Amino acid sequence: MKELLCHEKDALLILPFVSIVQEKVRDMSLFAVDLEFLVEEYAASKGKFPPRNRRKKKSLYIATIEKANGLVNSLIEENRMSEIGLVVVDEMHMLGEGGHRGATLEMCLAKILFCSSSTQVIGMSATLSNIADLQRFLNAEIYINEFRPVELKEYIKVESEIYEVKNDKVGRNEEIPLKRSRKIKHESSDPTLSINDPDHLSVLVQEVIPKYSCLLFCPTKQNCQNVAKLLAKTLSGEFKKVKVKEKRDLLRSLKVNADGICPVLRQVIPYGIAYHHGGLTMDERKLIEEAYSQGTLCLLTCTSTLAAGVNLPAKRVILRNPYIGKNVITRSQYKQMIGRAGRAGIDTSGESILLMDKRDKDKVLKLINAPLESCHSSLLHGNGQGLRSLVLSLIGLKVCNSVEDINRFTSKTLLAVQNDSKGNSTLFEKVHENVDALVKLKLVEKWDSTTADRPTTRVEATPLGRATFKGCVDVDRSPFIYDEVKRAQENLVLANDLHLLYLVTTPDMIADIKPNWMTYLTQVSSLNSAEQKACEFIGVSEGYLTRQVSSNGSKKNEQETSVVKRFYLTLMLYKIISEHSIWDVANTFDQPRGFIQSLFTSSTSFASCLVHFTNELPEFQNIKLLLETIMDKLSYTAVLELVPLMQIPGVKKNRAKQLYVAGYRNLQAVAKADPETLIKEMEHLPRTQAKLLVSAAKMLLLEKAEALQEEAEELIGIQPTKGNER
Repeated sequence: MKELLCHEKDALLILPFVSIVQEKVRDMSLFAVDLEFLVEEYAASKGKFPPRNRRKKKSLYIATIEKANGLVNSLIEENRMSEIGLVVVDEMHMLGEGGHRGATLEMCLAKILFCSSSTQVIGMSATLSNIADLQRFLNAEIYINEFRPVELKEYIKVESEIYEVKNDKVGRNEEIPLKRSRKIKHESSDPTLSINDPDHLSVLVQEVIPKYSCLLFCPTKQNCQNVAKLLAKTLSGEFKKVKVKEKRDLLRSLKVNADGICPVLRQVIPYGIAYHHGGLTMDERKLIEEAYSQGTLCLLTCTSTLAAGVNLPAKRVILRNPYIGKNVITRSQYKQMIGRAGRAGIDTSGESILLMDKRDKDKVLKLINAPLESCHSSLLHGNGQGLRSLVLSLIGLKVCNSVEDINRFTSKTLLAVQNDSKGNSTLFEKVHENVDALVKLKLVEKWDSTTADRPTTRVEATPLGRATFKGCVDVDRSPFIYDEVKRAQENLVLANDLHLLYLVTTPDMIADIKPNWMTYLTQVSSLNSAEQKACEFIGVSEGYLTRQVSSNGSKKNEQETSVVKRFYLTLMLYKIISEHSIWDVANTFDQPRGFIQSLFTSSTSFASCLVHFTNELPEFQNIKLLLETIMDKLSYTAVLELVPLMQIPGVKKNRAKQLYVAGYRNLQAVAKADPETLIKEMEHLPRTQAKLLVSAAKMLLLEKAEALQEEAEELIGIQPTKGNER
């Protein structure tokens, strides 16, 4: 706020997930309307590169990591980076994620620091053992706050015994840093309880619910659902008498807003229980989180993603076992999960209980005594893919015009800080290797030159190289994408959207899908002749699928597999934009609802990348227009009259339908609405959501009005006035 209102500079908030960006945009809209600044969303297909140069109000850009990098690139290219006065990065430790996202965050921050000395960077991170490395990279001051407003008591349960973790002893190499606390048992004499619930989960949760809240972390999505069903069976009928109306309203909201309701949720919600994992849609997650925050739900069985992305505290946190999937949890993950215990202003203390099997004793003791994890540069992930992307963007943005310039830049990265012991010569070798790799990919040209009587190696991005970094396209995949778009443009099937959808189907989720060949054949066989033509051009035929069915998928090669699996994902998208619900698509293809939604979000983002990619290449100007059309279809997947309403952050098709039926046909109508009236006219709309809905519509309307006014003033030559002159 200080940066926007007092220093009159724009600010950038970088968040890890699309859903959190959308949530934060809604939350900040309340302040933006009252305090007269703008909030601009940069996630999935949202966000303009470069951003509009506002003449009056300042903007808060809220962006995912990938979109933030694209935004920074566009500002550097326009020589406007100094407009950003403050950059705040949440989950800064994602620098060490070890993959594409960590590398993208590092290159984004390195460019900000290098190109704009006036921009302040604030990073918020989990505690790390090598925080000094980040301090050197960012040239930062360190502020560490270990204060907890609520005391946390840690326990470990082995069979029926509960031990307290004595934190004052942890790290001193004692054989067992535990103190016996108590023994628990099932109160009921029913012998089936000990068989069905040997871990005493029902006992542990009933000690706190329904009066207080509880989170129960499970190793897998399926285990979350199984545990929720188990607890619903073991809890007494008295739990169903608590907040009956609120639970009934929640079930109705889920049915209306999420196009259906999961049988498991229908079974467990009357007991105040729900599961929470990546298999839920965004609408389902939002409703469940809100119901938990309001006390309608008192227990969530959840995966570790809840600890990483959502602020939902509890009186007690239970860890079903020390695993995520088949891997033992890390110290950071453990701390993040148990950190949810204790609600400031509500509880005087919080508790965490880790359940363990005797055979896991050594692993758990190692976990408790383990040092905090380190954060290491991800630029060398994928055999140097992150470094190649960084080098290409530096050349494309003309930040660096020679290999020597690139060496100077990379010496200021986190990679260089952590490479100190080996000397920068090793890093410079990597730079030269990756410049040569970019030349080989035809993304960069290089030649020897002499500057001030010194030999130098000059570099310049090719048109394909510029398109690659402008579109934030995978460097190694770029030539393949170019060939694919070129081939499609020459033979594009436009009788339907299938061919265009295939082009924008994200390749990143191919590894996550295993086609059901019988389902695949059935879906392809049901397509009409024009759709079949698109299939055959892409490289998928009924004959091929028939052979896969008869051989159970054994006859395949790597290239065929990639194309065929990607088209399988395309068929899911095709169903969605053909007005099939997520429930129908999930059932047809036997996939979790959350997977379908992730596919949709990722493909929308990839479509946006392709639009920017093709925009830089004159030979693709015609297909670019078609890609923009399919991107819009993916963004809104609605009939035309609902599109204006779906521009409101967080408003999906079902909520837009509700608004439209209630008489709110456009942004203006929603912006003028009274939240209390909205609650009465729309079923299952909580008061908080109604207020956020109205403020978000106002924010969007003000942004559009501001843009139109600025365009008019530019046309007639009116000079902008400063904020303090208004």
